[in-house]
Amino acid sequence: MKAFMSWLLTGLLVLSLAQSGIHAQGTQGYNIGDAIANFHLKNVDGRMVSLGDYQLKKGLILVFTSNHCPFSKTYEDRIIALDRKFAAQGYPVLAIMPNDPTAYEQDSFENMKNRAREKEYSFAYVIDETQSTARTFGATRTPQVYVLKQTNGSFILEYVGSIDDSPQDSAGAQRRYVDEAVSSLLAGRPVQSPMTKPIGCGIKWK
Repeated sequence: MKAFMSWLLTGLLVLSLAQSGIHAQGTQGYNIGDAIANFHLKNVDGRMVSLGDYQLKKGLILVFTSNHCPFSKTYEDRIIALDRKFAAQGYPVLAIMPNDPTAYEQDSFENMKNRAREKEYSFAYVIDETQSTARTFGATRTPQVYVLKQTNGSFILEYVGSIDDSPQDSAGAQRRYVDEAVSSLLAGRPVQSPMTKPIGCGIKWK
């Protein structure tokens, strides 16, 4: 089963790279050191969530993810673990679902609510209905992580890319990029690897 899952994820990665390539071109997004513009997105509890809601935090672990993507499913527990580890230290997770839900029924808002309830998400899970937030960030895949640090009232991009270097198996990770990035920022050190290649399914654009 483990070998099959490895083969399946590898095949899906190749397919997602091909499918998302056309959208990645011309999508500049934010660069390291850029200030992030505010946004307003609907959470699974019905309330609107904005970047301004996190002004009392040291920063934010912002994750573009989805229900249907096998990579997102594989990383789901690791995303939950990141929030459990870092939220109390000032770096909570904010999960954003950027896909066109008509492409996959699993990504519908109702199924987002069901998933958040089933897995007892300790963080907001919002939908990017117009996909404008994903385009502004330059996101191309799920999952794809942006670590933001609050500096003088602005959220500054400090890291973008993968959660770690082992999409198939958490135990096999040699580098835990997001954990390293947030730990460095909390210690007042620069991020060692501020950019890595996101590994996941291509965002399903409208």
